[in-house]
Amino acid sequence: MTASTDLAVPRRTRPAAPGPHQAPPQPLEGSPELLRAVFRQHAAGVAVITARGARPVGFTATSLNSVAADPPMISFGVGTGSSSWPVLAEASHVGVHILAEDQRDLAATFARSGADRFAPPTRWRTGPEGVPLLDGVLAWLVCRVVARVPAGDHRIVLGQVVAGDPSGAGRPLLYHQGRFNALRD
Repeated sequence: MTASTDLAVPRRTRPAAPGPHQAPPQPLEGSPELLRAVFRQHAAGVAVITARGARPVGFTATSLNSVAADPPMISFGVGTGSSSWPVLAEASHVGVHILAEDQRDLAATFARSGADRFAPPTRWRTGPEGVPLLDGVLAWLVCRVVARVPAGDHRIVLGQVVAGDPSGAGRPLLYHQGRFNALRD
């Protein structure tokens, strides 16, 4: 699921645990709203995915996963209605950036529809395979796109790692309850 400012889902208060003679609450039917509500409870790391087009594109993602170590592969989901999708649908390589806890503004910029995501104050450079790389992130990868798997209104993109740098300093940015957060000890 991609991070976005439009993921607001009406909150339901959690009823008290059922007593010995009370039935548990009835499950809700599967729906987009249920999925969003459940995943609001799931803390996820925040990444920005970038690709080269006539203009660079990018978006904030919380759906990043490690898929395999050999060969090294990752996956992420992207909505086919997103402004980045037309470029990602054709891109041979993508950049994957793990954001630090002090990069909430950067995450918000790449999550905001209609924003010029690569304009100042965003700092970036052209990296391997021409992929736009963001400066100051915890870690980054450049991946060769090996598949785009249809999944409802999204595509699951599989990428094989071709280059990267894990040497950034700091702690990761998280997404939980519809907000960007930091780890607590």
